[in-house]
Amino acid sequence: QVRLVESGGGLVQPGGSLRLSCVASGLRLDYYYIGWFRQAPGKEREGVVCFGRSGGTTTYADSEKGRFTISRDIAKNTVYLQIDTLKPEDTAVYYCATGFGPSCPGFEMTSYLYWGQGTQVTVSS
Repeated sequence: QVRLVESGGGLVQPGGSLRLSCVASGLRLDYYYIGWFRQAPGKEREGVVCFGRSGGTTTYADSEKGRFTISRDIAKNTVYLQIDTLKPEDTAVYYCATGFGPSCPGFEMTSYLYWGQGTQVTVSS
């Protein structure tokens, strides 16, 4: 059974940082591309960043370059999303998702087979 479990969300002040984790079981993440998405209250889910499998390229949503960094620990079968200089508009539920293939297919959600349950990030003073 494939599971993706996100963690690391919470309440943080504007300007702060968070590192979200996505632990996978039932598959090897180094065979899959990984994406991070977020859904703010009242808005549609949107892609943030996507990472191809080992050695693949990283694709960022245009608005998110510079503050979001995706990384992977293959030994732990875990993907991370570092978010710096957090803003109130970053408040959302953050999801990791994965699909089988060498390269990031972009942020079309139907390209992703497996999804986590999400972790809440709230940015507020």
